[in-house]
Amino acid sequence: MSIHKEGRVLLVVLLIILSVINVMVYFGFPDQPTVFRLTLGVTIILFLLVLQFFRNPKVITPVNDRHVVAPADGKVVVIEETTETEYLKDKRIQISIFMSPVNVHVNRMPVKGIVEFFKYHAGKYLVAWHPKSSTENERTTVVIKTPKGVSILMRQIAGALARRIKWYVKEGEEFEQGQEFGFIKFGSRVDVFLPLTAKVKVDIGQKTKGGMTVLAELD
Repeated sequence: MSIHKEGRVLLVVLLIILSVINVMVYFGFPDQPTVFRLTLGVTIILFLLVLQFFRNPKVITPVNDRHVVAPADGKVVVIEETTETEYLKDKRIQISIFMSPVNVHVNRMPVKGIVEFFKYHAGKYLVAWHPKSSTENERTTVVIKTPKGVSILMRQIAGALARRIKWYVKEGEEFEQGQEFGFIKFGSRVDVFLPLTAKVKVDIGQKTKGGMTVLAELD
């Protein structure tokens, strides 16, 4: 288990701040050890909570050209037929994964392929499960084309707490299945738009593991 690069500076700063708070309490209330112990306990718990958010476990993806793997840890909250209007402009199966603050927030490529399209959208910060979050929240759109010519679209969507989306992609770049392509801080969501012929392998409410859980199977 390692710490993701997006959290390293934040964790160092937080550690310094919490340490200063504990020192101030220790010297400010020398005759009240209970206050110091309480402060120490609260700051340790706070640090550990933030630390676990930035954990980056090693993932070995079971590579399969027909499988679409989950781009994130979380819970499946949407499985429906819809029309993708930004780039693909056709009917698709949408699968949405909600990432709570306790999930690993690394985003991974669901398939092997070349980035065909990328765009960042500034926007609102509605709760990630809100129906309009896909079109109104801060988000990115990534389209990856598989070696067989199938285009799959993904959206990283910031939630009410997630105020920063990170991405490591550019058009024309090639990615392996399960390779990291982004990170979203705190509660957020990832949408995946698949061809109508894809066979969905997950159910609403099912928990997913990024780079491992098979969302669907392609023809």
